Amino acid sequence: MQNNNQRQPDIPVVAGIPDPILDGIANGWNVRESTEVADGSVIEADVIIIGTGAGGGTTAEILARAGLKVLMLEEGPLKSTNDFRMDEREAYRDLYQESAGRMSKDGAMSILQGRCVGGTTVINWTSSFRTPEPTLDYWQQEFGVEGFSRAEMDPWFEKMEQRLNVAPWQVPPNENNSVLARGATQLGIDWHVIPRNVSGCWNLGYCGTGCPTNAKQSMLVTTIPAALDNHSELVYSARAERLIMEGRKVLGVEVTALGRDYQPSGKSFVAKAPHVVMACGAINGPALLLRSKAPDPHKRIGKRTFFHPTTFCFAEFEQVIDPYYGAPQSIYSDHFQWLEVSGKVGYKLEVPPLQPGLTSVLLLGHGAQHFEDISKLPNLHAMIALLRDGFHADSEGGSIELASDGTPIIDYEINDYLWDGVIRSWLTMAEIQFAAGAKAVRASHVDSPWFRSWEEAKAGISQLEFRSNAFTAGSAHCMGGLTMGEDQSRCLVDSNGKYHHLDNLYVFDGSAFPTSIGANPQLSIYGLACKQANKLLETIKASA
Repeated sequence: MQNNNQRQPDIPVVAGIPDPILDGIANGWNVRESTEVADGSVIEADVIIIGTGAGGGTTAEILARAGLKVLMLEEGPLKSTNDFRMDEREAYRDLYQESAGRMSKDGAMSILQGRCVGGTTVINWTSSFRTPEPTLDYWQQEFGVEGFSRAEMDPWFEKMEQRLNVAPWQVPPNENNSVLARGATQLGIDWHVIPRNVSGCWNLGYCGTGCPTNAKQSMLVTTIPAALDNHSELVYSARAERLIMEGRKVLGVEVTALGRDYQPSGKSFVAKAPHVVMACGAINGPALLLRSKAPDPHKRIGKRTFFHPTTFCFAEFEQVIDPYYGAPQSIYSDHFQWLEVSGKVGYKLEVPPLQPGLTSVLLLGHGAQHFEDISKLPNLHAMIALLRDGFHADSEGGSIELASDGTPIIDYEINDYLWDGVIRSWLTMAEIQFAAGAKAVRASHVDSPWFRSWEEAKAGISQLEFRSNAFTAGSAHCMGGLTMGEDQSRCLVDSNGKYHHLDNLYVFDGSAFPTSIGANPQLSIYGLACKQANKLLETIKASA
């Protein structure tokens, strides 16, 4: 076998790429670090948008192009093309919530979530799916959501697909993704090519550390520059501490200025506007409303929070996989996703990239065995199953609470209902991996050995013990917590995204989803925000 220690990866040198953020600032954009804002000062705008990810970036462009003065507030730092060096250490520290160490309350689930200008769109793996029709139907039937049928949403999805260059990936999949396609084909399981929001992609594979070539059509290189070109303002490293309210009105936002160490600098300021849009995510959004003591007569803030709890299964191959190179996700299967809508939990099959730092955590274990496992990385493959939570009485999701310092705590239990899905997903993934030619397969459970055959795996996986922290459960899809719908006893925002109990507060992001969606959520958020931001624009114009 080839000596992988001597292999020279065929990776082009990334140099000389224009940085649209630095160019824009040089040309006069109104962009400031929060510590540059005078302590105790007031910034005024027509609309405040808290958060610059999929929802916030989309909304900012739409409102700014219409002539409104938009103020974007972002908790994270401003990092751009020249800062993205495909280095996990730098990226996790600078671009992720809690340095990629955000966890659920019991430590059983790790959560990857962006914290930078552009939000998670800067560090996601580019998979772009429309909200599945069974999900839209369920929202309408169970939560009274209006205007979100497939026919009503498709034009908004199409609009954002065109804006962000979303299309099925035309390049042959890397070997990591080919394993899923090859094994599924052997077993008669249907699979498809993933649409990606890229333009001129170099196929490097390090999407999770920020795109150094500007190929990923994140908010950082698309909607945020468009908004700033239209006389909007961006203040970054600016944490929205609480909403200032009077009666049914939000008057403004109290903002804490964070220093270069991402800690409070001792400075603060106030932002004021007639309209406030929250697009700060399914964890930070509920936390902001809880800190603000926002009206919540039915105690629903932070309830029904969903994550697509994700399971992992590893496989070792004789041939080189190089799971860290090439488009991270290009093949998927929904074969097991919609067998039952409201019965046993369904799951979507995909493949994650395996950069060394991330892999060392996902593999579990320690000592000599862990060293041996990670040394096989060039020949390792991984598959993931995204469990579709929120469609069953035993899948009510988790909740967001506040720690004593006001930071969010995620309380989410992997219960018996979800554990059944964990076991079934491991069995599915192991069978596919063996069908693709794996010589050994291991579920990401501390008690799981490397199984040498499908028969051995089938018997062994079924016996793995259900106990907290014994297995890897992850999430990169934070949804819910501020449920959308017309039933005010169960929902916090209406179908247009307006907060039921405040007249000028809107929520345009995945926190409004009544369930998880059963697909990577970025395009769903783009479509939702595009629809709702245009509706807000109509409302503002009508009241002018």
